[in-house]
Amino acid sequence: MLNRYKSSTTIFIVVLYTLLSTGCSSKDASKEYDKSAIYWYMKIIDIVNSNLDKADNYYISLRSEHTHSQLLPTATLILANAHIDDGSYIMADYYLDEYLKKYATGRRVEYIKFMKLKASFLRLKDINRDQNLILKAIKEADSFITRYPNSIYRALAETIKVRLHMAEYLLNEDIANLYERIGKYGASKIYRDKNRNSVLNLTDIKPPKEGFLDKIFN
Repeated sequence: MLNRYKSSTTIFIVVLYTLLSTGCSSKDASKEYDKSAIYWYMKIIDIVNSNLDKADNYYISLRSEHTHSQLLPTATLILANAHIDDGSYIMADYYLDEYLKKYATGRRVEYIKFMKLKASFLRLKDINRDQNLILKAIKEADSFITRYPNSIYRALAETIKVRLHMAEYLLNEDIANLYERIGKYGASKIYRDKNRNSVLNLTDIKPPKEGFLDKIFN
């Protein structure tokens, strides 16, 4: 009986502590509004390397309270790069699109387009993935090279394109081998034919370790 009483008391204390903590946190959070643009910007800078979720929330506050702040473009790029470094490429792409639509002009457009290509490229950390992502990234590389033939990023874009074709070739080879093992020779031939039309040759490609695609930027 005494043990039950102690157990019930302990549960009550834990629940009470949780409610009080939540209440205090909510109260603190409710104070975080109607701040200056530099306040939110410094909050982002202080936390961006340790807590990206919080940094994203501070960005939302900066954007909603100070729509025309001159700090917004820089904050947007900081978060785009932070998400690339973190490997959260979908969020990185969101910030890059935001920058492209609202702030990029002149040479900045070229830079952001390259950053989007880089994010698409780094998203493919090994060859065993959705082929559509590889094809989409190849189209992005082709588009960038065509649009910016004299870009300072041209050499990197060309290297990305070659690496992507390598990934596509190896993925086709893996799929062909898989179909061959289960006796679907017609399907296997389709993927072998894709590689026969490739500018690459299997003897030119050393199968990479997982994560090979991002080494170019390290």
